[in-house]
Amino acid sequence: MTGTTREQAPVAIEGDGVELRMREIGGDMTAAFITFPRGTDMRPALKGMPDDLCQCPHWGFLFKGRLRMHTGAGSDDYEAGQAFYWAPGHAPEALEDCEFLDISPTDKFNEVIAHVKANMG
Repeated sequence: MTGTTREQAPVAIEGDGVELRMREIGGDMTAAFITFPRGTDMRPALKGMPDDLCQCPHWGFLFKGRLRMHTGAGSDDYEAGQAFYWAPGHAPEALEDCEFLDISPTDKFNEVIAHVKANMG
């Protein structure tokens, strides 16, 4: 498959207002449609990964809200309408209700999703 819509992408994570739908789109890349309600902080779910941060690179677009990306060097804020690249070594926190499209290398993203699911259970 080389493309997908939000509706075509199966739910990978759901709960407490968080929704992550993802589908491989070809070329070893995965598209994820992500919804975080205000206050979602992914740092606890990333505990145990190197530096307790996501080690997968992400490219995407923030459709709605404001999001703070925590890194080893500090933090950066993103807002609706911005395209982004998040290098390995980050953890998101939703400052407002957020919706974004994320495109990531499938193998690395699957590792992170498996880790997050294990920490959420």
